[in-house]
Amino acid sequence: MDTVVLGPSGVTAAEVVAVARGGARVELSDEALAALAASRRIVDALAAEPAPVYGVSTGFGALATRYIDHELRTRLQRNIVRSHAAGMGPHVEREVVRALMFLRLKTLCSGRTGVRPEVALGLAGLLDAGITPVVHEYGSLGCSGDLAPLAHCALTLLGEGEAEGPDGTVRPAAELLAEHGLAPVELHEKEGLALLNGTDGMLGMLLLALADLELLYRSADVTAALSLEALLGTDKVLAPELNAVRPHPGQAAAAANMRKVLDGSGLTGHHQDDAPRVQDAYSVRCAPQVAGAGRDTLAHARTVAERELAAAVDNPVVLDDGRVESNGNFHGAPVAYVLDFLAVAAADLGSIAERRTDRLLDKSRSHGLPPFLADDPGVDSGLMIAQYTQAALVSEMKRLAVPASVDSIPSSAMQEDHVSMGWSAGRELRSSVRNLSRILAVELCAATRGIELRAGLEPAPASRAVIAAARAAGLQGPGPDRHLAPDLAAAEEFVRTGALLAAVQSVTGPLA
Repeated sequence: MDTVVLGPSGVTAAEVVAVARGGARVELSDEALAALAASRRIVDALAAEPAPVYGVSTGFGALATRYIDHELRTRLQRNIVRSHAAGMGPHVEREVVRALMFLRLKTLCSGRTGVRPEVALGLAGLLDAGITPVVHEYGSLGCSGDLAPLAHCALTLLGEGEAEGPDGTVRPAAELLAEHGLAPVELHEKEGLALLNGTDGMLGMLLLALADLELLYRSADVTAALSLEALLGTDKVLAPELNAVRPHPGQAAAAANMRKVLDGSGLTGHHQDDAPRVQDAYSVRCAPQVAGAGRDTLAHARTVAERELAAAVDNPVVLDDGRVESNGNFHGAPVAYVLDFLAVAAADLGSIAERRTDRLLDKSRSHGLPPFLADDPGVDSGLMIAQYTQAALVSEMKRLAVPASVDSIPSSAMQEDHVSMGWSAGRELRSSVRNLSRILAVELCAATRGIELRAGLEPAPASRAVIAAARAAGLQGPGPDRHLAPDLAAAEEFVRTGALLAAVQSVTGPLA
């Protein structure tokens, strides 16, 4: 999609990904502008009253007890942005920053935050100009919103700090705004707080991870099917009637995908010929159960994400009856839990893929394949060290699966005494997703090589399509040892970009 039109009712996951990754432009609907103006009138009325209102005429957090006079309120809102832009560490990826900016804009357009239309239009202007604030790795506890990351974004809106231009060069924000004809925004009552107080960073990372994992789970069904073929396994365990006995929808989908890939294979079912096996190893036989459980986890995470996309996370919030009330909706627990849950599921998927790879390389368990799939074992080492790399990735994924959301460090002089650590969970999940694509890439290398070494047996048409596409993409087949890193890089790209899935689906049709 080229343009996303924002209204007061929220956005879809696809629209967030389109803006974050695809650079889609952003427009505010007339309804959104009307909702912004209506809620602003409520805030302006409260600002004129002598009674203190949190975020409008008071300090913040543990300093909320101080009433702020009218002449200091612009300074108050500017100061919260400056003081909260306190991140440290490496720069966060451009797509994550764009996602959190767009999601904050989504909440502003709900009419629940009380900011002026000029603030929302300013944020949309940054997105459309391709100006991406510099946001740092550390600074959010996932409660009271992703404060430091959002503050760095708001700082750019004020024309302060540093940002990345459309060309990727980091420059002073004031220069970039001037270059694109954008004026810095001066903040009025509540507006600084409204720009900071949301779970947008962790939600953005969840939505991006869901898009990636939906691809990788289907890709894992493909690599599992290829490994089954290369190991001369049986596809009988994939039968619909067997999987219906345990009616988890994800399991049924994974088994169906594997059946499609293996349809017409001449390699499956040969395990009784020369070395009788009653059944295949767990890593082969239970592939649909493990991948299926992960799929069901994805489904739950999507439900949480959809609810968050329909939410307006801010504190205080403008209600339909005109009240402005303090609340705890900024707590990131709902998002943090599923971010952690996905990291657990992804680690287990990586783990079972590595076990299949190891089986393919071990001559005592590979049912006739050469040691390490080497051309001249002893002279050649084959894929021995590729499995080392894969094992290292799996080990890191297990460490990344340690839940961040069970940790909490009190902040703001014990006013904010329980936090979600959802931002940290999101950062861990992003690393885990990258590792999973690499792990599946190594399994792909081993499985395709194993299939090609089964002389005289014809693989499934879908498998042949994968091998042909992989070889065309630079992933080489069996042969003497060579510099292996380029092959692994080509395989990772082949998996990550969806080329693997496209090759399979050219034969099978869409996989679930």
